[in-house]
Amino acid sequence: MKLYTKGGDKGETGLFGGARVSKADLRVRAYGEVDELNSVLGLVRAKSEWKELNAELERIQSELFNVGALLASTPEGVAKLKMPRVGEKEAARLEKEIDRSSAAVPALSNFVLPGGAELAAWLHFARCVCRRAEREVVALGEHSPVDAGAIIYLNRLSDLLFAWAREANVRASVSEILWKGT
Repeated sequence: MKLYTKGGDKGETGLFGGARVSKADLRVRAYGEVDELNSVLGLVRAKSEWKELNAELERIQSELFNVGALLASTPEGVAKLKMPRVGEKEAARLEKEIDRSSAAVPALSNFVLPGGAELAAWLHFARCVCRRAEREVVALGEHSPVDAGAIIYLNRLSDLLFAWAREANVRASVSEILWKGT
């Protein structure tokens, strides 16, 4: 099978379920942002020697593929293809990890600037990409049905990425830089 199909040469792409839409369609933008997030998490894993983090990130990357598949489907396609959903169970697992990670760092009393150790900086970047993906999914949901679990999952994931960034700095013995305002 060839990697290229030429099907998108006129600026359209196919969704699961058969519909063809513009590559600028909100649905395509939403799953494209989720795909970018997944790629950034791959970069985080490549930079990380933190075994437990890498195992969780691998699971999250698989779950993000599920989110992307749902977003790349027409509502009819989701029902017909019985797509796996990401929802409350996965969000609860992320919450548990947020609580664990937050307990491993000093209490937050100020905003912190993104950065610090290289791994922490990558996790902060991933958090920002996650928030952008979440905004695109919310925007899509204003015009078309979107699985609510996807929005909840992305919201929780961005919180977890922040918690992990803080923990990565603690593990690397790098002080966070507090935002001082103006």
